[in-house]
Amino acid sequence: MTTPQKNKTPHSLWERACSRWDKCGVPGVPSGLHREQARSHTSAFCVLALAVSLAGCAGLPDQRLANEALKRGDTTLAQQNYQQLADLGYSEAQVGLADIQVDSRDPEQMKKAEATYRAAADISPRAQARLGRLLVAKPGSSEAEKHEAEGLLKKAFANGQGGTLIPLAMLYLQYPQSFPNVNAQQQISQWRSAGYPEAGLAQILLYRTQGTYDQHLDEVEKVCKAALATTDICYVELATVYQKRGQPEQQAELLKQMQAGHQSGTVSAQRVDSVARVLADANLGKTDEKTAQSLLEGIAPGYPAAWVSLAQILYDFPELGDVDKMMQYLENGRAADQPRADLLLGKLYYEGKWVPADAKVAEAHFQKAVGREVAADYYLGQIYRRGYLGQVYSQKALDHLLKAARNGQNSADFAIAQLFSQGKGTKPDPVNAYVFSQLAKVQNTPQAIELAQTLEAQLPPNQLAQAQRLLQQEQAIRGAMSPDTLELQALKEDDGEEPL
Repeated sequence: MTTPQKNKTPHSLWERACSRWDKCGVPGVPSGLHREQARSHTSAFCVLALAVSLAGCAGLPDQRLANEALKRGDTTLAQQNYQQLADLGYSEAQVGLADIQVDSRDPEQMKKAEATYRAAADISPRAQARLGRLLVAKPGSSEAEKHEAEGLLKKAFANGQGGTLIPLAMLYLQYPQSFPNVNAQQQISQWRSAGYPEAGLAQILLYRTQGTYDQHLDEVEKVCKAALATTDICYVELATVYQKRGQPEQQAELLKQMQAGHQSGTVSAQRVDSVARVLADANLGKTDEKTAQSLLEGIAPGYPAAWVSLAQILYDFPELGDVDKMMQYLENGRAADQPRADLLLGKLYYEGKWVPADAKVAEAHFQKAVGREVAADYYLGQIYRRGYLGQVYSQKALDHLLKAARNGQNSADFAIAQLFSQGKGTKPDPVNAYVFSQLAKVQNTPQAIELAQTLEAQLPPNQLAQAQRLLQQEQAIRGAMSPDTLELQALKEDDGEEPL
């Protein structure tokens, strides 16, 4: 007796779905998946395979599409695709989604990223490495989290995952008291002796951390020339070396190679943006702002963050454009949800140089960048401290300035010292004024040094002892905060692999 067609239909649909799955490929699943293997996957895969049969490939979430969108800076499209695949249990999509959450620098998103990485860490070495990196950079991490980070990074490394030695080195450099049996330099030297490519970059990170980078430019150049083909962060390092040395011919050759790599897809737009910013940085040597502008104009249409970098170049070099052009750049950046755009717009209205000063408008822009750009807290604190809104808001000023200072904005310490010493809008507090004036000395400016000396001379011995104890406490808090921008960049470096 012939079996009714309706009883065959589910199996037939499954067979056809698997066949189409083989042809068009489900993102995150290797092409050519055998039926026997497919049947062993979760029901989520079954549903997805059936959807391919019924609807075709075009409407499905696509991880490779998400990867490409992320490279272009289209985080919205990338996140949409990653989220749908992550909801179905694809670990690599979970990692991609968490990467976007981390890049937002929003505290709540960072918490979600940690949870997302954890969801994939049991089966994904890539997630293990990412979670380890996140815990290394996590402000105020516990001892348990520090040692968890070490274990995750070592496990990922043992599983052949790249991008693990640099954050592991950073962990040892940042928290030597948590790893008393580990000498960071000796560990890096062992890695280098073993021939691990990342070890040279870890050594460069150590030089940056110790402030000895300029004394090792030859070694930085040698390491990065050897690693350039596989590690595009070396374009930034080499550009920095040539900028510091004043070697325009070598710089030009490097830029030519980088642009060829970008055109072929081996160098990301983000890296081109970073190199352009090196060229425009007066702290690194003679600037080449016109070349920087040209590089950014080439990537801006497809990489929205470059619009803000272009606006920053006009801000630093007004001869390259006008206020209308700058505003257009910034609006393009804001349309793509770039917090740096709001930060720079706020700064324009705060200073009143390019546009009429307007503290209320500046405040609104800075508030949009809070949690994602450290300087936003600094400028908000200054607005409230200086009474730009009609009166002094001393507590709001202190809250924002302290947050900025603890996140590495050195100038915020001087502002806090002024707040406590001047007593403008609040009662003078000479003890706290001393604490933050001492912290502000790292700026090494005449004003900061003079204020610190004046306040120290004014404190009686009993208050001075109290102030020094508070200073030690604040320094301990700072030691537990996240690394500086350069170190965070190293921690965020990709592992050199494409997601599946």
